[in-house]
Amino acid sequence: MKICILSGSTLGTAEYVAEHLEDILKTQGFSTALFHGAQYDDVIGERLWLIVTSTHGAGEIPDNLRPLFEQVAKSNQDLSHLHFAIVGLGNSDYDTFCYATKHIEEILQQKSAVKLCETLEIDVLNIDDPENYSEQWLPQFIRSIA
Repeated sequence: MKICILSGSTLGTAEYVAEHLEDILKTQGFSTALFHGAQYDDVIGERLWLIVTSTHGAGEIPDNLRPLFEQVAKSNQDLSHLHFAIVGLGNSDYDTFCYATKHIEEILQQKSAVKLCETLEIDVLNIDDPENYSEQWLPQFIRSIA
């Protein structure tokens, strides 16, 4: 089964984390496709999404990922075939910390998509190395798709 990795990034950190996780998954024999700002038609038929996103502005989904989730929210498509997990990056100085992950989760679950495991929330104020931090969460994700 292919893992579609969707990154939403404003400053690039989420992209680095997504690329790092993809490298690890590939070395473990998984088939992956990485999208920095996925188009609806490219990914909507896929069965497994690993979403890596920062939170932008006042809690918004980053510009390169927002159109996809606006389209998902507007569509009448049942996504019960879709399984997903989320890695979120944010700054705990803001009361909208990792709000983009919560918003994405709500949109997907309203369309009957299935959340696989606990969302990883990375506080960039306290985590110096988000790539390695996310790597420690990855086995939980891998177990959930086994």
